[in-house]
Amino acid sequence: MRFRKLKKYKKTSSIIEKRKYVYAKYIYRVKAFIIDLFMIYAPILYIITYLVMNGKDEFQSSQLAPFMAVTLYGLIYAILLSKFGQTPGKKAYEVKVVDAKSGKHIGFFRALLRFIAFLVTATTLLGLILPFYRKDKKALHDLICGTIVVVEKKEF
Repeated sequence: MRFRKLKKYKKTSSIIEKRKYVYAKYIYRVKAFIIDLFMIYAPILYIITYLVMNGKDEFQSSQLAPFMAVTLYGLIYAILLSKFGQTPGKKAYEVKVVDAKSGKHIGFFRALLRFIAFLVTATTLLGLILPFYRKDKKALHDLICGTIVVVEKKEF
């Protein structure tokens, strides 16, 4: 009987893993997105409206121009995420998008998929409310692509 109790209460030598990442606050992610809109998307809209087309009236009447602007923004976004792990807005708030399992930069196609998933989930608003109910602050597009947004600190 005594041996069974010892075996039952035996402490296993399990390695307790510390939390590797400090998850970025959702408000920082929103602010970074707004900065990206002003630094990347607004110049794209300006160039398409006034240099490619002949002004705002032609831009507003075109169905292809907004699609081109969003596509170009998505490509630039994916290039920046795959190369540096952050956009100018994310760099301003010292946050970085990394793979959830390995903690390394994500590839171009995964970053592009993340952008497309963001566009889809932002239209439903469900994906943007989800981080308020999760400890790891993942939005729906982060869950789909297996990414996390973490604070970029060299030493914790």
